[in-house]
Amino acid sequence: MAEDLPASWAPVLEPVLTTPEARRLGGFLRAEEAAGKAIYPPQGRRLRALELTPLQEVKVVILGQDPYHGPGQAMGLSFSVPDGVPHPPSLRNIFKELADDCAIPASTSGDLTPWAMQGVLLLNNSLTVEGGQAGSHAGRGWDAITDACVAAVAQRDEPAVFILWGSHAQKKASRIAELNAPTRHCVIRSPHPSPLSAHRGFFGSRPFSRANAFLKQAGRGAIDWRLEGEAP
Repeated sequence: MAEDLPASWAPVLEPVLTTPEARRLGGFLRAEEAAGKAIYPPQGRRLRALELTPLQEVKVVILGQDPYHGPGQAMGLSFSVPDGVPHPPSLRNIFKELADDCAIPASTSGDLTPWAMQGVLLLNNSLTVEGGQAGSHAGRGWDAITDACVAAVAQRDEPAVFILWGSHAQKKASRIAELNAPTRHCVIRSPHPSPLSAHRGFFGSRPFSRANAFLKQAGRGAIDWRLEGEAP
């Protein structure tokens, strides 16, 4: 995998990268790119979530499935798109729930970097995808890497919030022992914000205010969920 490991995550990931699964992932990505396939996000952005949110600063983990697969969308943060890119349907629903939950108006920017800079780890299960092919890199080796990241947060003494939207994120978390019977963490489960499932319980789940209530009680400080200086 041709990506530099962020310093805080290197002790977690270096052992994983020596495994056969991780080596197969590297070979797969090199072959796909050599074949001229569009892979999103591009090299240099695939570990962006880890770069922006050091392990010791993680307060909240939001798990996505895989990056957006349209040109110019994926930026290495789950559910986030660069400024100027139209908001995908799931992100629009996230902003709708944020408005209902915290009275924060929907942002014109879909760039969630301000969340990441405050300790929100915006991590996808697979950190790459083939253009136009959702889920195409599932089962290719990313699980070992992202499982290790989630487990590293769960194993820390500092309380954290794990926001699990949809069955895929919830199944991933079920592999982490500390999240099966949490004693110090807050685990928030709900349906995915996709239009296919948001009305089954994502809307009204209040993940943002619930996360902040837990963080305040734990003495870790709330997340400012605003992106453009909207009045709270």
